[in-house]
Amino acid sequence: MTAAHKEPPLSLYIHIPWCVAKCPYCDFHSLPRPGPLPETPYVRAVIADLAHNQDVLAGRTVASIFLGGGTPSLFSEAAIAEMLAGVERHATLARDCEITLEANPGTLESGRFRAFREAGVTRLSLGVQSLHDPALRALGRIHDARTARSAMEAAAGAGFQSFNIDLMYGLPGQTVAQALADVRGALSVQPPHLSLYELTIEAHTAFAHNPPPLPAEDERLAIEDAVTEAACAAGYERYEISAYARPGHRCVHNLNYWRFGDYLGLGSGAHSKLTGLTGVSRPVRIADPARYMADEGRVATCRRLSEGDVLFEFLLNALRLTEGFSEDLLRARTGHDFASLDRLWAHAVEQGLLQREQDRMRTTPLGRRFLDSLLTDFLTNADTVSAKAS
Repeated sequence: MTAAHKEPPLSLYIHIPWCVAKCPYCDFHSLPRPGPLPETPYVRAVIADLAHNQDVLAGRTVASIFLGGGTPSLFSEAAIAEMLAGVERHATLARDCEITLEANPGTLESGRFRAFREAGVTRLSLGVQSLHDPALRALGRIHDARTARSAMEAAAGAGFQSFNIDLMYGLPGQTVAQALADVRGALSVQPPHLSLYELTIEAHTAFAHNPPPLPAEDERLAIEDAVTEAACAAGYERYEISAYARPGHRCVHNLNYWRFGDYLGLGSGAHSKLTGLTGVSRPVRIADPARYMADEGRVATCRRLSEGDVLFEFLLNALRLTEGFSEDLLRARTGHDFASLDRLWAHAVEQGLLQREQDRMRTTPLGRRFLDSLLTDFLTNADTVSAKAS
């Protein structure tokens, strides 16, 4: 089944791959800092890449920009300002365009937060992960708890329209009390947005080769329940499995991902998701920064998604949202309606993992807890269902 072509909302993702050190749990494309960073040639390459994608940008407004990594805060304020100025020359930005910069407490002095805001950043995302020194050492972080607290206070006072604090739970040897202490410590600076991620062991990471001693399953579930309750009790809405926000401070950029919008990825190793007349494609930029800076083409691979891929990726993202998705959104992004997918999710509804409320489908609390298993079942059957519905 194919929907009439209609371009979804568009965001930009700009990848800055360098880090001081690779964390043992990280499976993102990141590289050790090679001494002085090639800021000027890298910024120019990103802007040239954007300029070569006018076909993607034509007639569209960019709703959000996310500078991720790696550790983007390793770049100077001047380089970030030059990057954003270049984006504005080649793209039409929404008047309220959300511009997020990822930062790590161990890579900057507190005074630089205001400079990043003056460079055009509207939202800061601070990778604290924990406020417990043994946990930070186990995670391979380069900052300690004292540095993290200082960075959180600086972020709160820097005048951003919004800022986010990232925490992880289910850490090696972590107890419920330690996890709650992390959440309460982060809440003490009243961040508009809080991200609470469970530590997972990803393939091709140092932790995959040498797994740390993680909490037992019953302890992990108790930790998850405790941190969720603490955040919600403090007035935060859990609008996605790992995301909590005060009213008006949901992350626009991530919402576009979860609603299966389009995004153009720029920079070394960046991924994109783009909708065209012939379907949905996923270009990937050249991973090596030197080659990326030298190559005008810059795209290493481009995969065209099958109808089953489109359906599965939509569900993979949209079911993370506590609000789920409407039938209108499903139809706009995949060409399917609820009736055509009854055979795909009927069993999940019977098991109490999914619930349908008029024109909306969402996971239940039980479904969110077992979302990986639910998605594995959908992955197995998405192509078959799409073929029968066509």
